[in-house]
Amino acid sequence: MHQYKGRLIIHTGSMFSGKTSSLEKDVKRFKIAGYNTIAFKPIVDSRYSKNEIVTHDLTYMNAILVKSIYEIVEYCDELKPDVIAIDEIQFLGGKLEDILDGINQFLKIGCTIIVAGLDMDYTGKPFEVIKELMPISDYLYKHHAVCAKCGVDAWVSHRKSDDMERIKVGTSDEYEPLCRKCFLEENKKENR
Repeated sequence: MHQYKGRLIIHTGSMFSGKTSSLEKDVKRFKIAGYNTIAFKPIVDSRYSKNEIVTHDLTYMNAILVKSIYEIVEYCDELKPDVIAIDEIQFLGGKLEDILDGINQFLKIGCTIIVAGLDMDYTGKPFEVIKELMPISDYLYKHHAVCAKCGVDAWVSHRKSDDMERIKVGTSDEYEPLCRKCFLEENKKENR
């Protein structure tokens, strides 16, 4: 797996598309290959567990809760990992430029970065951090869930409630994956 040294691997797409499962699979492969790995998740993601990354399929991986890229840098300065995994990167606090600078600094010293995150919010607008990381990634995987209405590939995570807050962490009780057609139909019904 030496060809992956110093690479940026991105798993993105809607909720329930397998982004976190793919991140977890990548981390396991690097561990098997003998790499020192460390995983992080933003402190706002308190679903399922506080000190683990948990997939919707309920598989677990140890993780460190962080508020910002600065905390990730501090941990990595001390622990010297070869591979850094960040789940739900769109929830990571701090300025966009700082997150991008931090990731680029890790890449410059040969760390491999694996991130998983939503590409769009519930309105279909891109999350800036994923939008900015995509062009500099070495490997980019767009994952698709199954549309909850018609069964084709889902495009976006549709929020079922009327809450207009952009960041609202939730699961299937709060969100459903929809294809573009079903998403536009739902928005028309909801007058969004």
